[in-house]
Amino acid sequence: MILPRNTSGSSSVHEARGALGKRLRELRQAAKLSGRQLAESLSWPPSKVSKLENGRQTPTEDDIRSWARITNNEEEAEALLASLHTLEVQHAEWRRVLSAGLKPHQQELVDWDERTRLFRAFEVSVVPGLLQTAEYARARFAEGIRRFQVPNDINEAVATRMKRQEILYRPDKRFHFVVTEAALRFRLCSPAVMLAQLDRLIALSALSNVKLGVIGFETQYVTSPWHGFWLYDHERVLVETFSAGLDLRQPQEIEQYGQIFDQLAAVASYGRSARAILQRVIDDLAPGEDHDADGS
Repeated sequence: MILPRNTSGSSSVHEARGALGKRLRELRQAAKLSGRQLAESLSWPPSKVSKLENGRQTPTEDDIRSWARITNNEEEAEALLASLHTLEVQHAEWRRVLSAGLKPHQQELVDWDERTRLFRAFEVSVVPGLLQTAEYARARFAEGIRRFQVPNDINEAVATRMKRQEILYRPDKRFHFVVTEAALRFRLCSPAVMLAQLDRLIALSALSNVKLGVIGFETQYVTSPWHGFWLYDHERVLVETFSAGLDLRQPQEIEQYGQIFDQLAAVASYGRSARAILQRVIDDLAPGEDHDADGS
């Protein structure tokens, strides 16, 4: 889903890319090269220089090294590469992140799961990964494989996600999930898979360290639900867009997302009221069928 224009995560990534582009322009100008001359010396289209300098395109490592060499600033290469690495961590394009398959990314999340004590997640259109059934997760991973044309290690990715969910039963971890009713109704998998997923949400909502809130369709929002996001303690915010994942770690960004989460959580339904919404969705999805809270 697309971030609003005033989202701090989106703007900070743009600023970081712009700062890197500005530094590249300074090096070119100091070398007394025009944009066309630099492009011709590297056999690039002239538009590429403009895009890099104006922050409309992220350079590759080879681009950085070539730029530093042509402008006789090879001693600047390491600093520029460090800036690029910071940008890549903050704005991780899915094609690059998933180039080795889905499992490595899931394994990276395992490391963060281990160090995090308080998980806060808001999702607009999907069930949070830590609450997904294996078949629902399979449907989500299959979509990613189709979209990004990455290696198909779906079985390993599903197994890793299911392994991650063991932390839900650890007493030293606390979880607060908030989802919209839309996330429970979007047809992102077969009805049978979704029914099993809804039953699992009802069961997980009874865990003592899991707080599950559902924002029903009738709810009056005080904050627009622009996109989903995850807060890991007070250290990190993860936001997923169609093309990339944003990894935000500036204190002001974390504070802002914490405030937004609190505002969304305040209008959600919990306990019996949340389970009533879940049961209503189940009844609408499979009218006439008997689905108990225990999944039987």
